[in-house]
Parts: sequence; structure tokens; C-alpha cells
Amino acid sequence: MTIAIRRASTHDAQAIARVRIDCWRTTYRGMIPDAYLDAMDVDASTALWNRVLSASPNTTSVFVADDDGVVVGFGAGNMLEEPRYALDAELSAVYVRRDRQRIGIGRRLVDAVASAQRDHGAHGLIVWVIAANKGARAFYEELRGALLVEQPFEWDGMPLVEAGYGFPDIDALIRACETCASGDGPPRPASSTPKGSGEAAMPRAWGGSNNPDGEMVH
Repeated sequence: MTIAIRRASTHDAQAIARVRIDCWRTTYRGMIPDAYLDAMDVDASTALWNRVLSASPNTTSVFVADDDGVVVGFGAGNMLEEPRYALDAELSAVYVRRDRQRIGIGRRLVDAVASAQRDHGAHGLIVWVIAANKGARAFYEELRGALLVEQPFEWDGMPLVEAGYGFPDIDALIRACETCASGDGPPRPASSTPKGSGEAAMPRAWGGSNNPDGEMVH
């Protein structure tokens, strides 16, 4: 099995939406109400990702994991308009289908996004995860992320707690992705602000601010 990591195009919008929603439903049962998860809409999510992928050139980067024409995961990142905790870029989403986890795809997606953001001039990167998601936290800690903060936030009116991890040296993060040998952790979302439609908020550069998306990974 050969899985390629490539830049996403508008043709991938629906597949990205499906991976994201499937990951939310398999990862967040018990953390987020079933009614919310069940109401997530593929068409609405597809439209959102189509807008992201058809936007004029900017500092957002989106990559997919392609298994012989089937998208089994994706990652996204963007430069921040204002640095947070002295970090100038954000890993805004990483999701890998459950049946493709723990074979290194999550790390490869993080590597691709971090490398693209470095090309945009980034020096450091921040990622947000839901604090209760132990798998997500272990994954970023394995990549040597430093816990910066745990804080409450609301997602579509739901009170949650998020944890922010920082990678002040983006080159070190890329090296860790390339050398880490113990496999991926289970899925989980990163953080940018919720929109209120069952679709995760987009990273700050796209107009959001707190989104559990970076969490659904690996």
C-alpha cells in the first residue's frame, strides 16, 4: 500500500468533508452530544472546503493523504495575522480515517503542512486540541510539542476545554515528523472558532478563532 501526500484541490472538497465528519463521529462520541454529531452535513462542509480550496493564492495550505485515488486523511494550516504565544502559524486540522491510523499518515500530514508554512515564512506553529482527547495530546507531545495553556471555550454553545501546544522551532517539528518511529495516535480536532452549523470553524486566516479541528488526526 502506497499512500501519497499531495496538495488538495477543489476536486477533493467532498472527500475532505467526508473524512472530517466521519472522524468527528468516531472520535467525539461521549465528548460532544450525539445530536450535534449526527446533524453534521457533508454538503455544507463540502461547500466550505470548496471555498477554501478555490480561494486566490494565500498562506493557507491543505494536503490530502491519497490511497490510490481515495482520500483517507487531510491536514491544513495557515499563517496567523497576529502571533499567539510568539508563534506565527497554526496547524488547523489533521484528520485520518480510523482504518488508516497508526501507520504514519498523521505525521506525514503534519510534516507537509509545517513545511508549507515554513515556506510562507513561519518560524513556529501552534495547534489546539480538546483537552480530554488523550490520544491527540500524546501525539503532539511525542512530536515534542510544549503545552502552553489549557482554557475553557465554547463550541456552538457547548462548554469545552482546549489545550494549546506550541512548536517554537518549526525545523525541529519537521525533523521530529520525519524521524518519529512509534506510529500515529488516534484522531482528534485542533482549535479555531465554531461557526454554528455543524461545520468546524475555519482557521483564523479564514475567519475563525477556536476550532477543535487540528485534533482529529492520525
